[in-house]
Amino acid sequence: MLTSGVRRNCRSCGIGKLLTLLMIAGLAFLTVAHTNPAFSSTRHFVKHIGGKDEKNLITEGGTHLQSWKVFWRKPPRLPPRLPPIEKGGNGSLYSESLDGQGISEWTVRQTKVVEAFQHAWTGYKNYAMGSDELMPLSKRGVDGLGGLGATIVDSLDTAMIMGLDDIVQEAGSWIEKSLPARLNEKGQVNLFETTIRILGGLLSAYHLSGGENEMVREWGSRSVLHGPKPAVYLEIAKDLADRLMSAFTSSPTAIPFSDVVLRQRSAHPAPDGLSSTSEVTSIQLEFWYLSKISGDPKYGKAAMKVLEHFKTLPKVEGLVPIYISPQSGQFSGENIRLGSRGDSYYEYLIKIWLQQRGAGHEVTNVSYVHEMYDEAMEGVKHRLVQKSIPKGLIFVGELPNGADGHFYPKMDHLVCFLPGTLALGATRGLTKQRAMEQGLMTIEDLENLKLAEDLAKTCYEMYGVTTTGLAPEIAHFHTKEFNEEGLHGGNKSSDFLDDIIIRYADRHNLLRPETVESLFVLHRITEDEKYREWGWQIFQAFESHTKVSSGGYSSLSDVTVLPPLRRDKMETFFLGETLKYLYLLFGDSNMLPLDRYVFNTEAHPLPVSLQRTENSHFQSEVSSNVS
Repeated sequence: MLTSGVRRNCRSCGIGKLLTLLMIAGLAFLTVAHTNPAFSSTRHFVKHIGGKDEKNLITEGGTHLQSWKVFWRKPPRLPPRLPPIEKGGNGSLYSESLDGQGISEWTVRQTKVVEAFQHAWTGYKNYAMGSDELMPLSKRGVDGLGGLGATIVDSLDTAMIMGLDDIVQEAGSWIEKSLPARLNEKGQVNLFETTIRILGGLLSAYHLSGGENEMVREWGSRSVLHGPKPAVYLEIAKDLADRLMSAFTSSPTAIPFSDVVLRQRSAHPAPDGLSSTSEVTSIQLEFWYLSKISGDPKYGKAAMKVLEHFKTLPKVEGLVPIYISPQSGQFSGENIRLGSRGDSYYEYLIKIWLQQRGAGHEVTNVSYVHEMYDEAMEGVKHRLVQKSIPKGLIFVGELPNGADGHFYPKMDHLVCFLPGTLALGATRGLTKQRAMEQGLMTIEDLENLKLAEDLAKTCYEMYGVTTTGLAPEIAHFHTKEFNEEGLHGGNKSSDFLDDIIIRYADRHNLLRPETVESLFVLHRITEDEKYREWGWQIFQAFESHTKVSSGGYSSLSDVTVLPPLRRDKMETFFLGETLKYLYLLFGDSNMLPLDRYVFNTEAHPLPVSLQRTENSHFQSEVSSNVS
């Protein structure tokens, strides 16, 4: 600003001198504005101001004109900052770095997911604490998973990852004080569901609380998370697993029975005498890890015998029917699909190999699992992948009558696990760039990764085609041989309205995680930001249509109408999987890196074994007794 003395002197100045002084003053101001942190940090600040789409994102700065606008208005209110996160280093589970230019929009969005988890937990705690699941509209709990407090155990490691100390204390205290008694009192449970949700949750909590290095890790605000010591989770896990082992010991073959009576430590087959293929082949990650940390090989040995047996069974280009008899050890029926009762068989093949082999290390006794995976993925591409019309979405169909039967263009939302699985198999959990630099990717790997991205697009469009922006439980696809008129998703602005068919009986949404799981994995591996954007749109749809004001979230009866009718059920996997994967999707890639962790089919992270010499006595015991 000019002083009064300068103004007096300028009365006798020429026009040229006056213009020179004004130019110098202007340049001085621009220099200060450009170098002042208050200006430079604001130039790159992005603030989300709410709403359903990205039109509500306002970016400030970038030109001198915008700098003037910033100067003359009040400083913006920054969005809430997440607590400081533990810095990276050897052994740290995750770290987060901010760029020094303000908080990123993804940090803000990650905070929104934390708030959603807290809202879901509050509803459960207030109305259903100790029950398996919350009925948020009725404001009461329900036991549909054996009465073991499934939501508590399923949610615990999500709270740990988010650094929510109060919830970790509440959940951990209940597990320590109440779960052992429940194991003694409760009756029949399903082997698979209890393994992936309860046993998997306990094992993940053991690891994340520092169980393998005898120290409690720091999370969130650098304070130690309170709750039971890791040994508590391990002892309860062993008690539960000992009871579940009756499913193996009671069966006349390597195929376990499906149902276990916990208090009696007994097991029996399902009423039809059959076990689901996916169920008996999706318990190996958990039982193997329990053997590793307990030093007792019996758990991993029993679980791995199942896959050794599967190796000997006839298949259709690596594809298998969805039922198997524990009495005969043979497949029952010819129905082949990657949806319900088939899905996680294929998922666990590659994850078991990653868990036991580790990135870049040989463990020859599980090489057959990778061979089974490779053969199955070739079978998927040859037998099950087709393209819809008119827009050409890539989807995975079914063979209800086996290899010689007709192709059926039906795809469960459950099949949306496959993009993430294909991506993991292609790069072994590394980024695509690193895997390419290390020469790890074959032509088949590149093809599988391309298929993964195509299928992820289809899964995303299953959301985008509906009125609510949420996917149905099942979709059919328009092909040359198959079409049903008038059964579209309701969103007339979608380019794929005529490709995706949604029958009335299939229009419900159960808050499932499979699509956001694959978006998380693909973002980590490809580093493509579009997967985050897709995940954010899905999260916003959950917030808009499933959130219950009194606490919790509700599944929906029909995703094609507004307002959607609610089904009054909050599945445990909404807290254990859906919100966890969204949180990780929006977070730093050093959180639970995919070359060091595998997630079981309920999203409980378990560490991979990176060295063959690690716990070599246990590995030799398991491998020598599997066959």
